[in-house]
Amino acid sequence: MEITSINAEILAKMFLSGAMNLESKKEWINELNVFPVPDGDTGTNMSMTIMSAAKEVHGLSNPTMEQLAKAISSGSLRGARGNSGVILSQLFRGFCKVIKTQNELNVSIISEACQKAVETAYKAVMKPKEGTILTVAKGAADKALELCDETDDLVYFMEEVIKEADYVLSQTPEMLPVLKQAGVVDSGGQGLVEVLRGAYDALIGKGLEYTTEETDKKSDDAVSEDEIKFGYCTEFIIMVKKPLSSKEEAEYKSYLESIGDSIVVVCDDDLVKTHVHTNDPGLAIQKALTHGALTKIKIDNMREEHQEKLFKEAEKLAATEAKEDASAAETFEMEHKDMGFISVSIGEGINEIFHGLGVDYIIEGGQTMNPSTEDMLTAIERVNADHIFILPNNKNIIMAANQAASLVKDKDIIVIPTKTIPQGITALVNFIPDYSAQENADAMNAEIANVKTGQVTYAVRDTEIDGKTIKQDDYMGIGDKTILSVGADLKAVTLEMVDEMIDDESAIVSIYFGSDSSEEDAEELASIIQEKYPDLEVEVNDGGQPIYYYVISVE
Repeated sequence: MEITSINAEILAKMFLSGAMNLESKKEWINELNVFPVPDGDTGTNMSMTIMSAAKEVHGLSNPTMEQLAKAISSGSLRGARGNSGVILSQLFRGFCKVIKTQNELNVSIISEACQKAVETAYKAVMKPKEGTILTVAKGAADKALELCDETDDLVYFMEEVIKEADYVLSQTPEMLPVLKQAGVVDSGGQGLVEVLRGAYDALIGKGLEYTTEETDKKSDDAVSEDEIKFGYCTEFIIMVKKPLSSKEEAEYKSYLESIGDSIVVVCDDDLVKTHVHTNDPGLAIQKALTHGALTKIKIDNMREEHQEKLFKEAEKLAATEAKEDASAAETFEMEHKDMGFISVSIGEGINEIFHGLGVDYIIEGGQTMNPSTEDMLTAIERVNADHIFILPNNKNIIMAANQAASLVKDKDIIVIPTKTIPQGITALVNFIPDYSAQENADAMNAEIANVKTGQVTYAVRDTEIDGKTIKQDDYMGIGDKTILSVGADLKAVTLEMVDEMIDDESAIVSIYFGSDSSEEDAEELASIIQEKYPDLEVEVNDGGQPIYYYVISVE
């Protein structure tokens, strides 16, 4: 098969197939998160970003290339979540700048668009880091440029570009030691490769059909156990005796395709990571054993998980709708002011603290669900102020906040780059109404630099980071830059984390206990800390946050 050009109709099918392929792999991509926390979200963020654009594309009828480019660029830009999602949206934005003026695309135009995509994405990141999605995108774009002089065939062109992207992805652990320690490739880069693979499948006539919760309304109940074709999500790592040849890898993938779907195989010299949905995990395991010993075997019954997920999603939807109704009601009563605040929050107790400190609009999400650029724009619209400060309170939300700020023309949007909830609280405490917006921004930026934050959660897998051996279900005390403590005892891990955070300059320790912790336990921790550090002020607050037993700040 040889294809030398594609029109808007074919490109739309390729984009939708790429989106669906990423959507089908998002949970596996989430598990590539370096820190083994229970809320790894790269796959979810990238999927929700591209699916926002896919919804726009699906709504078009016989689009021109310009209309298609606008739908992809605008949809992904507004739907972008997390750093990986924002970077993906910027890649699409750059790509669309080139294609929007064309009627048909060939190897040369697509290569130019890939170069523009990478250029745009790198510009959007303040301090680009190699070994990430950016590196994979650049490797693919460089290969595309190289192939311009070799071929006019888009099928061969995409095959080679994907091979190169896959190779660069396999090298990301060599560029970022933290990836190598954790035994994973870059999750954002993996997400990009899945988009490319899905697009290629559509090019050769094997792409995934676009479906959404709205279009597939047999309702999620009806996609019941009967419609889950393969019931067991099976994952493991093969410690291969010798590196798999291209032929062996192809044969292995082909066998997995014969017994299941949702197949992901990542090969390294020593390891082969495997993910497959199948009705007989034993067959996959037996085949894998012909290549080496197995480790980190995980088998989940998706039919049982499906039912549990339905109940959780129904509860979450009801709660979200109630909060949105309340927020909308507040908007109509909001008087105009000079300066206003938007803050991202992670729990009912934290919400009350933020409201008490003068926040006008709270976006719930944080680490467990990164808000989108669209969520930020909605909040900005509802705050009736000339100057609006946004407190992201998470390093993975800052880029989405900045992207939202760049899209607003009628208000002055100031993003204070708070990376944690305690930093957000400190920023608000240091707000002085008599200061100008810029004076307040300068003061808040200066003060948040003095806040150290530690968060205590549990590990979802075995790994090793910064010389610390972590076992599944261990408690972890995670600091601003690294894991500070690990162990099987929650109190001991929390106290060790606090010890690592306190120094001679420390004055205040603030403990925010989560929904899975009690006030009594938090007060006990405070008492122990106070006794050990009598010169410090120690306070306890009900944070109500999920996932994290304690969020603790030291200032």
